[in-house]
Amino acid sequence: MSAAMAGAVDLSALKNRADATARAAAQPPANGDSPAAPASAAVIDVTEATFQAEVVERSLQVPVIVDLWATWCGPCKQLSPVLERLAQESNGAWVLAKVDVDANPRIAQLFQVQSVPTVIAIAGGQPVDAFSGAQPEPQIRQWIDSLLNALRDQLPGIRAAEEGVEPIAEEPEDPRFTAAEDALESGDYAAAEAAYQKILDSEPNNEQAKAALAQVRFTARAEQADPAAIERADAAPDDVDAQLAAADAEVAVGRVAEGFDRLIRAIKRTSGDDRDRIRRHLIEMFEVFPEGDDRVAAARRALASALF
Repeated sequence: MSAAMAGAVDLSALKNRADATARAAAQPPANGDSPAAPASAAVIDVTEATFQAEVVERSLQVPVIVDLWATWCGPCKQLSPVLERLAQESNGAWVLAKVDVDANPRIAQLFQVQSVPTVIAIAGGQPVDAFSGAQPEPQIRQWIDSLLNALRDQLPGIRAAEEGVEPIAEEPEDPRFTAAEDALESGDYAAAEAAYQKILDSEPNNEQAKAALAQVRFTARAEQADPAAIERADAAPDDVDAQLAAADAEVAVGRVAEGFDRLIRAIKRTSGDDRDRIRRHLIEMFEVFPEGDDRVAAARRALASALF
């Protein structure tokens, strides 16, 4: 999988968590037309809202194999039951996450899926391998065994499942962050922002809260991002509001470098309060991305050059 796709996973995992309850409730129930998963910890249905928790976070313990399917896809109906059976047999060494691409188009866009079925293995929050099309069961078993062998020393849950022991329990969550996440899950961006800001008021150097606050603010804007804003901004380069909206739209669809570059060019054209407003917007966007992201590093250098 490409490095660009890996970067996109980190960004996509942040958005749409806010309306988890509403979207999960809206997810259509399984019927005879879809290769529906049985209710089990080894096989789960994933939506855009639950992608962060069920795929990204879970993949820190065991591999998560994402099955991207559609109700109209014949090969999907052949492949999905095989994957479900193998997941049940794994004793928790890996998890099958099933994604209906029609109901969750953003996940399909995230992985640049060209056809279904597509199967992608996620480990440590990143895609590590993939294949497309219905494959024979022996070939799938070999593919999964190779994954487990390669990842056994990296993910604690694999060996724990194979040995029949419980993995080391994680530290309890900070209740302040739990309150903020509860607000996100109810779709209340304002309350989530206020909760993270309260943490920063008492702990100004809390990097987790800083990043989360930036993510909440960007997620709220990304939900409203209009692709047409890009065309409007191109036609009005001196309109600061248009440039900010266009940059949000570009980053929301994975055109990260383009969004950063747009704001840096706007900074070069402006001065005073307008310049400072754009600069603050850009710096806050940097916080959405993981430390060491090459696109952020390049944009920071370009920003310094534009300012000085």
